[in-house]
Parts: sequence; C-alpha cells; structure tokens
Amino acid sequence: MSSDKDQLPAKSHSAEIDAFLRDLQRAPAVRAGGGRGRLIFALDATASREPTWDRACRIQGEMFEATAALGGLDVKLVYYRGFNECKASRWMTNAADLHRAMRAVSCLGGETQIERVLAHAVAENDKQRVNALIFVGDAMEENVDRLCQLAGELGLKGVPIFLFHEGGDPIAAKAFQQMAKLSRGAYLRFDLASADRLKDLLGAVAVYAAGGYRALAAYGERKGGEVLRLTSQLRS
Repeated sequence: MSSDKDQLPAKSHSAEIDAFLRDLQRAPAVRAGGGRGRLIFALDATASREPTWDRACRIQGEMFEATAALGGLDVKLVYYRGFNECKASRWMTNAADLHRAMRAVSCLGGETQIERVLAHAVAENDKQRVNALIFVGDAMEENVDRLCQLAGELGLKGVPIFLFHEGGDPIAAKAFQQMAKLSRGAYLRFDLASADRLKDLLGAVAVYAAGGYRALAAYGERKGGEVLRLTSQLRS
C-alpha cells in the first residue's frame, strides 16, 4: 500500500497536469488519416528504475488499445542500462509483442544514455516519419547542452518529446523540462502512486501520434478525467 509521502500534493498534481496538457496542445500537428502512427517508447532501465519497471510493463498496453480504431500504432522500444548498453527493438504492432520485449529486460546499474536515445530517434525519423517520442526516466547524468541540441533538432523535424519524470530529482527535472520545450513536447512528473494517470496520458500521447487532435478529442470524451480536460482546452 502506498504511504502518504508517495502521494503528490493535490495542488501540485493539478498544476503539473495542466502544464502537461497545455504543452501537448502546442505540439506539432499530426496529419490524421495517414496510416499507422509511429511512436518511439524509450525507457531508462538502470537499477534505480527497478521498483517501477513491472508497473511500466503493465500499463503500456493502453497505447495500442487507445489507437486501435485509428488504424493502429507502430511502437519501437528503446532502453538503456548497465555499462554502455542501449538497445532498440524492431517496430512492433501490438501490445503483446511490446509487453514480451519489456518483460525480457532486467534493470542494471549504470549511467543514463539519453543522448543515444535522442540520436536514434533522429536517425529513425530520417528513414521514415516518427510522430512522437515518449521517454520515461528518473535521472540525467549527461551534457545537458548536447541533449537540448538534439531535442531542438527533433522539434524542428516535427517529433515532440513527451518526458515522464519519475521522482523529484531537480537536475533531471530542469533538463527534461528544457528538452520538452525545445522539441515542442511536454513534461510531467509522476510517482509510485500515479500509475493510473500515467496510463491514461500515455494513451493520450499515442492517440495524438496516430490521429492528431480530432482523434484525441474523441478519446477524451471516452476517457474523461484529465484527458477530457485536454480536449476541452483544444476546443477553446
């Protein structure tokens, strides 16, 4: 059972969600009806993430379920861990394959390798359009100027980064927020007590990647809650 200290304060929770939704509203437009969406799902798999890795494995299916009626979603898993290990999967078309790939990964101690994730996203987009990059992590131990340069490059190419920050490390928070801004994406902090909102917002980003704002509005009507708040802002 989660303790009180795991809970985000209500005021902070609301402010962070509102900021995330405003940033999603400003993300580059996605052309709807253009086939399957393409999304890179990148994860920090270093030792500090081990307590929440299983939960991440369980909630990722929302991305596929949310986009099924839009023509579907192709997802590439990218993760780093250990000593200089950063791997990318093939493009996957269903939740079962992604879940299987994630379950095969165990967390290992090591430094962050976010630069390699961003460079891979740039290379993939040069081959074929990538609609969005999701990154889930809790730390940043690299040259922030280099990360911001790559984030800005992705922004110019129309690939927003949606950064889900686990925990409250201030160095990571500052870097992630800058990366989100430069890529025209969004930043959101979460904790052990907030898996449900993370699941819904992962679904919202996937819907955005697959079908743009019109599809996101329809998804918000079905899901309600925080996702509906996003679509209300878009309508206004």
